[in-house]
Formats: sequence, structure tokens, C-alpha cells
Amino acid sequence: MDLIVSVNSAINGFVWGPVMMVLLIGTGILMTVRMGGMQFRRFGHAMKNTLGKIFTKQEAAEGEMTPFQAVSTALAGTVGTGNIAGITAAVTLGGPGALFWLWVTALIGMATKYSEILLAVKFRERNEVGDWVGGPMYTITKGLGTKWKWLAVLFSIFAALAALGTGNAIQSGNIVSSIDTVILAFNPDFGSFATVNLIIGLILAAAAAFVLFGGVKRLGSVTEKLVPGMAVIYIVACLAVIIFSAPALPAIFRDIFVGAFSPSGVTGGMVGSMFVVISWGMKRGIFSNEAGLGTAPMAHATSSETVPAKQALYGVFEVFLDTIVICTLTGLTLLCGAYHGGVDLHIGTMGETNLVAYSLGTLFTEKGGSLIIAIGLALFAFSTILGWALYGSRCCEFVFGTKAIKPYYIIYIICTVLGATVDLGVIWDISDTLNGCMAIPNLIGVVLLSGVVVKETREYFKKVDEEKALAKK
Repeated sequence: MDLIVSVNSAINGFVWGPVMMVLLIGTGILMTVRMGGMQFRRFGHAMKNTLGKIFTKQEAAEGEMTPFQAVSTALAGTVGTGNIAGITAAVTLGGPGALFWLWVTALIGMATKYSEILLAVKFRERNEVGDWVGGPMYTITKGLGTKWKWLAVLFSIFAALAALGTGNAIQSGNIVSSIDTVILAFNPDFGSFATVNLIIGLILAAAAAFVLFGGVKRLGSVTEKLVPGMAVIYIVACLAVIIFSAPALPAIFRDIFVGAFSPSGVTGGMVGSMFVVISWGMKRGIFSNEAGLGTAPMAHATSSETVPAKQALYGVFEVFLDTIVICTLTGLTLLCGAYHGGVDLHIGTMGETNLVAYSLGTLFTEKGGSLIIAIGLALFAFSTILGWALYGSRCCEFVFGTKAIKPYYIIYIICTVLGATVDLGVIWDISDTLNGCMAIPNLIGVVLLSGVVVKETREYFKKVDEEKALAKK
């Protein structure tokens, strides 16, 4: 085990080192510049055609999802423990300034996610059973040619393995952790959690199996109902704490901005270099919104939408909701309740989800905070389990064929139970490394096909502007 940890640590240091930062941030900047800051100039149009159409009735054929079901499935994969435990880790290990770099990553990540979704829809294809399939592996092979297939295979292997940890075991492990916290809040003398955790893991596995073996349409139907509800519950609870702690906000924002460029000015040197702050903000940003990771495009490729740029607008919406809204609310809630409440911001003293529960408890009481976190995390994490199951199975299908989907689902469901019953420390670290490894092939594809993105985007908005001009006459 020590050898595995040592090897993974060395790989992680390279994958998430300066090279990855240049590639990740560089791709976002490149796409932002080449599209003329589209995510800012056309933000209103993106919101109107995504958030503004949530309640519009949509239909999809067999093997497809409606555009909203596709974005719900993508959000199911992105809105997970990264929004709670991940952001807590970023703030506790990188300091308040990590939130600033989280925002920077999100703002330019909007362009990256828009680009990878556009390419996924443009280069998708039908599989053996008639379902739409797409994502970085198809973008690379169809957009760049079969000589690049080795890069597509690498992405698929990394993603299929990452799904077992990032999208599955970590999620179920955090669900049982939050439920255990609730049990302790109501019964401090409770004994062993081994049996309870196993039962919870089995329930999660059964629920996931029911949805996954029901096909793409059942998955889309479940996520479009689950995602909006879970987001509203968590957002309202966090907003209540932030409003309750309004007098502390000026000091909190000072710490965020000062800590982003002068960590020691806020932490007294405990955090370390500015690189550490930036690194934690970026790593948890991509872990949360997955811009550049290449996962969400696999969900969007199932959409019934035929215009790539139109579906890609959901990428802007996703990053905005996931990071600018939900992750920011988690960070501010944590800083309001724990940091300025005199609690040591170190995960070793309380635990990641417990820190957020404590912060919510400053308004809703300790038991109430634990309940909110347990409910929010359970909904977030279960939806992520469903979303990443699609990603992992699509990657497995690309390498081994459609017949490999069901065996992969079986392995995936077993990992759901394991995640609820084992220590997640090593799994977190390995998943972090795999996330970086899968991002590299995807970003290479986006950069090399950036011209396609620019062309499709210009044609789409030219048509939009022409329609507006005609409507004014």
C-alpha cells in the first residue's frame, strides 16, 4: 500500500503541477480569446436558452435525452461531494484565497466546457442499440482522425477507472459519513457504524442498479427531477447562514482576496506558497465543475438537440451554477460559520462535511446542520453516482464494445458498496490523479479542434443576430 501511495503521489505531483495548470488555464484563455469572450458577451443569451427553458416541455426519441435531461445528467455528475467536501478541503488546505482561484478557473472554464460539449455533439454517433454516444474519445477519433485513436483510448481508460472512485466510491463514502454524523448528533453514545454503513451501501447500490439498468431515458428522467430539488434545498440553507452572518462578510471577502495573493497575510504562513493556494483552488474547481475534464460532454452527446452550439450553451450554465453559485455558497458558509466563529479550519480537527454541518448549525442548530448536510450530500452524491456511471460505461463501451456496458455496471455497483465501507483516503488521492490524467487528452483535443468550435460558434450567433434583426423590423 505504501508503494501505491508513493507512486501515485509522484504521478499526481507531475499531473497537477505547472504543466497541467498551463494546459488547463491556457485552454480556457485560448478559447475565451478565440471566441471573443463569448461566455461574458453572450451570458444573457446562454441563461435565457438554458435556465430560461427549464419549464419548457421537451420531447426526445428512444436512445436520446431532452436537452434539459442531458444537462441534468451532466449536473448530476458535477454537483456532488466536490461542492461540499471538496470545497472544504480547498479552503482548509489552501486558505480562503483558494476561493478566488476557484472563481478564476470557473470563469475561463465556461469557455472550455462550452467547447468540449460543442465538439461532443458535433462528432457523436449512434451505437449498436441506437443510443447517441459521444465525448472526448469520439471527438478525438472523428475530429482528429484514427491516427489519434491511442489518445482516445487513454482518455477512456483513465475515465472508466476514475468513475469507480471519483464518481462512485467517494460519493457513497461521503453519504455514509454524513449519515453517521447525524446519528451521532442525535445519539452521541452510538456504537459501531460498520453494519449501518454496509446497509446504506447496499441500499445505494440497489437504487443505482434500478436506474442504470433502465437505460438512458430512465437515467435522464430521474436526474431531471433530482438535480433541481437538491440544488434548491442546499442553496436556500447556505443563503440563510450567509445572510445571518452578514456583518462578517466584509472581513471574509478581504481574507479571500488578500489570501489569493498573500496567503501568509491571512493564515500567518500556515498555508505556504501562493502556488499551493492556486493549486487547491484549481484542483477543487475542476473536481467540482469538471470543465476540461471531458466527462460532461458524454451526457450532452445524448441530447436530442441537433445544433451543437445551442447544446453547448448549457456548459456555460453548468459551470456558473456549480461553481460560481453552489461552491461559492459552500465556501462562504464555511467561512461564516467556522472560520469567523473561532473554529480551527483544519479537516483533521472536525472532518470536511462536519465543518460545513457545524457552519450550518450556527443558524439551524447542530442537529439541524447535520441533517441538512446529510440530506444535501445524499442527494448530491447519489446523483453523481448516476452521472458518472454513464461516463464510465461510455468509455468502457468505446474500448470494448456495447457488450461491456452491463459487466461494467456490475463492477460499478459493487464499488458503491465498497465505498460505503472502506477508508477513502487513498481513493481520493488516486481519483485526483486519474482526473488529471484524463483531462490531458481531452484538452489536447479541444485545442487542436479549436477552429471547429470557433466556426460553429460564429455561424450559430450570426443566425441568432439575424433572427433578432428580423424580429425588430
